[in-house]
Amino acid sequence: MKALLIFLTLAVSTLHAQVPDPMEGLWQGYDGEWGHVSRQLTALADAIPADKYAWRPGPGVRSTGEVFMHIAGANFYLLSETGQKLPPDFGAVDVEKIAGDKARVVEWLKRSLDAVKEAHAGIKPADLQRKVTIEGREATVDGVFLRILVHANEHMGQLVAYARMNGIVPPWSRTAK
Repeated sequence: MKALLIFLTLAVSTLHAQVPDPMEGLWQGYDGEWGHVSRQLTALADAIPADKYAWRPGPGVRSTGEVFMHIAGANFYLLSETGQKLPPDFGAVDVEKIAGDKARVVEWLKRSLDAVKEAHAGIKPADLQRKVTIEGREATVDGVFLRILVHANEHMGQLVAYARMNGIVPPWSRTAK
């Protein structure tokens, strides 16, 4: 009996240690912040029921699925402005047709989040100061990556509001102490 209690105590301690820290990544530079918002976007995308992907707060406003697709599209587009190649199937995406399909939306979102992570990890520090022209304005590659991060967080806030309007609590809020 004593051995069983010790085993259960160790097992519970191990399981508790595996629960992701909702603050993980914060204040750890670009890669840490990108990991943080990526985990939150993915967790929220998974938590929102499929029937809510077509939901929109009002006429003329993006639906839940359209917001996720907007994030994915912007990630790929902005990366392309730094010299990264767009996915071959990017041009064939009809956002209006797939925005209500949770599985496809989540797939595109995850692909775009991974693409940003991989692109940033593979860039040389000197390349971050390289000049690019985006929408008629001069910027640096570093500035484009910053825009990607800010944009993802901006729409994270929008999606949290959408979720809460539908009675969905963001997963990291449920686990916060």
